[in-house]
Amino acid sequence: MSTAANPLVAILKDRSKALALFVIMLPVLLVTIDNTILNFSLPRIASALSPSAAQQLWIIDAYSIVLAGLLVTMGGAGDRLGHRKMLFIGCSGFAAVSLIVVFSQQAWHLIAGRAVLGFFGAMILPATLALIRSAFEDREERRIAVAVWATCLTIGSALGPLVGGVLLQYYDWQSVFLVALPFLAPVILFAPFCLPESEKQPAFSIDYWSITLSLVAMVSLMFALKHGATEGIDAWAISTFICGLVFGVLFVRRQLVLKDPLLDLKLFTIPAFSVSIAVNLVSLGLLIGFIYLATQLMQIVLGSSPLVASLNLVPGQVLAIVAGMAVVPVVQRIAPNRVIAFCLVLAGAAFMIFALFDISMLTIAVAFAFLNIGVAAITTVTNDLVLSSVPADSAGSASSVSETAYEAGVVLGTTLIGGAVAWLYRAHFVAPAGIDVSAVMQAEETLPGAYAVSQTLSGEWADSLLESASQAFTQSVQLTSLGVAATVLAVVFIVLKYLKLPSSESAELATEMQD
Repeated sequence: MSTAANPLVAILKDRSKALALFVIMLPVLLVTIDNTILNFSLPRIASALSPSAAQQLWIIDAYSIVLAGLLVTMGGAGDRLGHRKMLFIGCSGFAAVSLIVVFSQQAWHLIAGRAVLGFFGAMILPATLALIRSAFEDREERRIAVAVWATCLTIGSALGPLVGGVLLQYYDWQSVFLVALPFLAPVILFAPFCLPESEKQPAFSIDYWSITLSLVAMVSLMFALKHGATEGIDAWAISTFICGLVFGVLFVRRQLVLKDPLLDLKLFTIPAFSVSIAVNLVSLGLLIGFIYLATQLMQIVLGSSPLVASLNLVPGQVLAIVAGMAVVPVVQRIAPNRVIAFCLVLAGAAFMIFALFDISMLTIAVAFAFLNIGVAAITTVTNDLVLSSVPADSAGSASSVSETAYEAGVVLGTTLIGGAVAWLYRAHFVAPAGIDVSAVMQAEETLPGAYAVSQTLSGEWADSLLESASQAFTQSVQLTSLGVAATVLAVVFIVLKYLKLPSSESAELATEMQD
């Protein structure tokens, strides 16, 4: 414990380093809070803006899709322009757009606003991790700073429902966007003075073709997956998926021939880097998918208020903070692949609890605790591996790839897990006899849709409709959870086989890339 505590104490005693760490962590918390805070708002948004089933998923994921599509671009731009400058611009734009989104009157207003927030969020996340490398030169201090960063990343995603639940208990859904201001104001004020600018790469140039290819590839692939999950596999899903693959191949080929590529693909030949990136994607997908389901289970199926539902997740959030820091001394003694594999087992156990036990507030709290412990520890270990396995001048690109995996995981969590539940929900839903056909059509799309319809019906009809929808949703969650747990088990075997650390070959390759 002392080996992990001493560097942290040293950071806290040094006012300049403590302030730097504080300023770096605030936007990390905010950007990840924004990934999940709207989950608790869905019932209110459904009543206020009447979004369709597809629009509900787009409201959640428009932010993450744009974020994922631009992270590589913004990471590369930060390597060239300076990450402190990118952080300042991103935080200023994020704050301004958050104020504008408050005035949304239609579902597409909210979707567009979330997409623009994703644009500025893409500037923030790669900059924060890269600035850790320039602000903390000591290896042990940097490891602790990365652990704090990784813990904030996980806690931010977990805090979204808590913050949203508290706000919605007393205010309307627009209040969740005003959370940005107290987080970003200190960053805008102090970042120019307390953070050292990262080392800029010489001969700055912007490769607009690479930017376009990467963005089109990411957005097309994400759109195809989301459209397939909500509307079915049709011509649109197939064509956009093929489009994403084509542009992705063109992007890769261009990076291989460029002298100064936007993304250095040699990074993926380092086992510690490539496997860590894959695990990041899976772990965040599990967390976001779980929260997406749990918020609806607690508020609609179990009938809890937003505040009570959010408080039910607090134990898991506290344990995540502990796990994210406690894993640092553990991974110094136990091989990282074994630590990550064990944490993935914990995450899979959370979904097995959903699959095997009756869903209640207690089982949700216990499952969330298992999941949060696993994801928090994974985030700390994998991000330390990502940052330490690449040359210093590739820190921005490496961190942006890591964050792309996170945001892809966010989208995949809601798209694949949420899409599977939505498909099974429609298959299991049986509307009570006597309800208007148009109301039934809206109720059978999603659980929040059924909830919104039930608010317009009389007591007996409302109870019958909501009970039928709740049963269908619960069955769908249990079946989907079995599939998720099986997938996690497969990932565990991959980690144990391919994540071998330390690797002398990786170290030699990193040295070659540095030269």
